[in-house]
Amino acid sequence: MSPATVDEYLAALPHDKRAALEAIRAQIRAAVPDATEAISYGMPGFKLGGRYFMGFSATRGGCSLYTGHGALEVFADQLRGFRQWKGTINFSIDRPLPADLVADIIDLRLAEFQSR
Repeated sequence: MSPATVDEYLAALPHDKRAALEAIRAQIRAAVPDATEAISYGMPGFKLGGRYFMGFSATRGGCSLYTGHGALEVFADQLRGFRQWKGTINFSIDRPLPADLVADIIDLRLAEFQSR
């Protein structure tokens, strides 16, 4: 059964993955206070103006951040060493995404939304 809320999703995770995703969640909330949390396809994320903004999830080997393709192209150098595919960045608990990179990705996504 899929979780109904982001809190339910996170509560079901092991502590280390929950902590990593809570940090990303807090960064998105702080940077984009108008975004609303949602569960889509069984995964937590944020919508902005009713459209999908960013998401995150736990994976077997760590965690993922769903950013869209633009971030993968713009931040290709900083993302070297992280598995990437179809607008997704995978990271391990022992090698999380740097907070300043996450902030830059959030800013890029916000600029993409504002330009539409």
